Amino acid sequence: MIDVVDRLAGLLTIVAIVIAVATLVLLVRGRVPSWLRDEIALPVATAVATVATLGSLWMSEVAGYPPCILCWYQRIAMYPLVVVLGVAAWRRDAQVWRTAVPIAAIGSAISIWHLVIERNPALGGPCDPEAPCAVRWVEEFGVFTLPAMALAGFAAIIVLSLAARPTARR
Repeated sequence: MIDVVDRLAGLLTIVAIVIAVATLVLLVRGRVPSWLRDEIALPVATAVATVATLGSLWMSEVAGYPPCILCWYQRIAMYPLVVVLGVAAWRRDAQVWRTAVPIAAIGSAISIWHLVIERNPALGGPCDPEAPCAVRWVEEFGVFTLPAMALAGFAAIIVLSLAARPTARR
């Protein structure tokens, strides 16, 4: 069962990357369609945050992977995005990017640092011997570890939040 969920998490990471890249291309080209901007971006961003939150809880509470300090910091950034983006999607508040992007950017920075430590344990970091930051509990498709999965989620949330903003209407 754990292997199946780990594989599903890897597949969902690929989906988040595709969403992030496709939306980023539309943003850079200034061609965000109104249906994406007005109807889809915020609910999908909410879904990404929700799946990431539930996934992190499953990984620690069911699969038994102990979260390290950096995992906790990533969770601190991701968990409130469920509520922030959910309320914004419900209210159709396109200004949520002003809140969601900084939170997700902080989470992204933590994820990147976690990836660096994971690949270079000699760098140290805030690791706890009982839950070391360098342990790769999951490594789907040979590349997607837990901080990489979190980074993909944060990236998708950032670009979807930016796609929903009113200035994306150009």
